[in-house]
Amino acid sequence: MTGNGNNPEVKIATPEVKRLRASGPILLLAILFVGGAFLTWYFSWFGRSLTDADISQYLVDEQHPRRVQHALLQIQQRIERGEPSAKQWYPQIIRLAGHSETEFRLTVAWLMGFDSTSEEFRQALQQLLRDPQPIVRRNAALALVRFNDASGRADLVAILSPYEVKSPVEGEVASTLKEGAQLARGTLLVRITQPDGKTVEVRSPLPGKMQRIVAPAGTKVSPETALVAINSDENSVWEALRALALIGEREDLSLIERYAQDAAQSDRVRQQAALTAKAIQSRFNQQ
Repeated sequence: MTGNGNNPEVKIATPEVKRLRASGPILLLAILFVGGAFLTWYFSWFGRSLTDADISQYLVDEQHPRRVQHALLQIQQRIERGEPSAKQWYPQIIRLAGHSETEFRLTVAWLMGFDSTSEEFRQALQQLLRDPQPIVRRNAALALVRFNDASGRADLVAILSPYEVKSPVEGEVASTLKEGAQLARGTLLVRITQPDGKTVEVRSPLPGKMQRIVAPAGTKVSPETALVAINSDENSVWEALRALALIGEREDLSLIERYAQDAAQSDRVRQQAALTAKAIQSRFNQQ
């Protein structure tokens, strides 16, 4: 539409323009959402390289456990590459070995095995063999083998047998997970109703598989009563067998050979069990 000679032309918005204007805020929000998701992924992605300053900062950021773990992974990679710069963080790694957070302890237990020349690491790992969490003890035992230290042998042998989860309280078992269930660390295993009516949840301290229920629903339990038994996951069994090839004793052979002959085990586990048994026998024959 056109006015007189002094008036500017007035343009009428078409439906397409109106739709574009209306969708503008939605499009902006979508861009912001995608951008925010990318930044969140990028800054939590363990593959992202960190500077020395980043690592030092992340190691003390205990309010964000993923940052601590990211820094530890980067240090591990530097140790594997033989970079002397990794040693500057050894005191902080040893400090984390005594942290109340299980994730930190199990991660540094694994990491310390990558420098078998550090006596400080070896001593810290020996301390972790007394950790209350079995996953930490097992990682420490595996790491110590790299030091040619057999002090964690009992924990490695224990990986090949069912682990009994015990009740932390007095009460009655209200429910349990079914036998044969696959477990991640932290999976809910048992609910216990205490005399005051409160419910306590018992979670798996290890990855693996529910081997059997020791205390079914309705069972009265007290602290240290066995509730369920867990079989270790395949990777843990395989790692234990590899380690025992180096430090295993003759008395371990019957248990190891059982794995070699167990058709329910994977080919990888059976083959490693056979190799481990052969290595132990050969070592003692030479002696």
